[in-house]
Amino acid sequence: MNCSRCQGLLVRDHFLDFDGTIGHMWASGYRCMNCGNVLDPVIEKHRLAKNQPALTPPRHELPYEEPDVRTETHAVIMRAA
Repeated sequence: MNCSRCQGLLVRDHFLDFDGTIGHMWASGYRCMNCGNVLDPVIEKHRLAKNQPALTPPRHELPYEEPDVRTETHAVIMRAA
């Protein structure tokens, strides 16, 4: 199997879930040997769920004005104790 993020090699791995209500619970899934991406049935179910649009107002309806941007910089030198 290949990783969906980097196309690296996925290997079977076992994970310990530290859920405080039930105690420790073992889960199995896959981990990418290249980037460390974890894939298990619960994560896959959530990724495949229908994405909901973000509830943000359109840009022209923002209730604030953009602040002035200052481009000048200065060095800050702090002395050790």
